[in-house]
This record gives sequence, C-alpha cells and structure tokens, in this order.
Amino acid sequence: MTKYGHNHCVSDKIRVLVADDQRLVRTGFRVILEAEGDIEVVAEADTGTEAIRQAQLVAPDVILMDIRMPELDGLSATEQIRRQPDPPTIIVLTTFDQNEYVYRALRAGAAGFLLKDSPSTRLIAAVRAAATGDSLIEPAITRRLVEQFVEPVVPQGLPAELQTLTERELEVLRLIARGLSNAEIAAELVVAETTVKTHVARLLTKLGVRDRVQAVVVAYETGFANRR
Repeated sequence: MTKYGHNHCVSDKIRVLVADDQRLVRTGFRVILEAEGDIEVVAEADTGTEAIRQAQLVAPDVILMDIRMPELDGLSATEQIRRQPDPPTIIVLTTFDQNEYVYRALRAGAAGFLLKDSPSTRLIAAVRAAATGDSLIEPAITRRLVEQFVEPVVPQGLPAELQTLTERELEVLRLIARGLSNAEIAAELVVAETTVKTHVARLLTKLGVRDRVQAVVVAYETGFANRR
C-alpha cells in the first residue's frame, strides 16, 4: 500500500488520470503535474466512457474530470466511478458559467472542483489535497454556488441531522463550509492539525457522508452554514 491508499507497489507518487476532450488541456495538465516530483499522470481520457475504463485499468488516486465530454459527460462518469469499490478522488474541472453542473457533481460524489484557468500552483495543490483527503473547495465559488442551488432553510434550533455533533465538531463543520483547509482550521481554532483531522473524521462518520464536500452540502441543505 502506498501512503495514498491504493495498491501500487511501484511508486509512492500520486497517480493522476486526466479526463478532458481537448488534447491541449490534457497536455497542459500533464506538463504542469509531471514537473512535480511527487505526481505522475498515469492515463488520459477524452470521453466519459474512456474515463470509466481507464479508472478501472490504472486505478488512479486522483481523477481530473471535465464536465462536458462526448459519449458520456463528466457528471455521469463521476457517478459511475464513485460507485466502484475503493474509488479514486475526483476533481471536477469547470468554468464560471457551469455552476449548476458543479453542484450536481458535488452531489454525485466529486470531492471538489477547480476552475480550468486556475493558476498551476492551485492545480498542484488541489491534486495533493485530493490525495490526502483535504479541502478542494474554492471558498468564494462554493458559497455562491451552494447558496444558489440549495433552498434557503431557516432552522429552528440545531437541525436534527447535526444533533449528534459536539460543539467543537459543529465549529469545525462551520469552518469546512467556509472552505477552510485542515491547516487553516487548525490555525483558526489554535489546535494541532492532527486534532482537526480527528474532528473531521468523526463528524463525517456521524453525518454518514463520504468526505468533507458532502459535509458542506449537508451544512448548507440544513441551513446550518447560513446561520450567522
């Protein structure tokens, strides 16, 4: 087992599959990622169908998934891949005009999203974060996005879904919903990052969700994230 959780004895590099129907985009991502010593692009796909096939063939740690692709779009491909046992983490590639799709992608099990024109440092950071299960959400987009597509709820008291959480876990959830990474939450709460990871793991278990993005969706859908 590598430190990233998949059965690759050969390398400790983060294994990435790039799925995009534009060859230039795939090549650009490959060049940026492979310049980093700890990341390896193990396959490319130009359709959703091919992305599913390659995901099974090469078992990547992380998939960069474009939304609009021929044959099968990135959302359907994400849903199908996330249903597989021990699925890779999927980052959806988007542009500002695709907000509605992004929200559907988060519901489908994507771990986060990245604007296609993000600087290369953001792309590299997102891939590393995906491999370790940290935050992949760009806070400004998330808030606008989720508020746009979630019916506003004004909870009377604490929503039932959140009542098993401790005060500290609720605090951590609120910061996750603001788009903060584990390191940023640790700084905000003046605790060790390992402590934050423990809180995050516990609150995910209690909420019955797979990852922090799903926790953000719950926070918004219950109205918790909108409480001032």
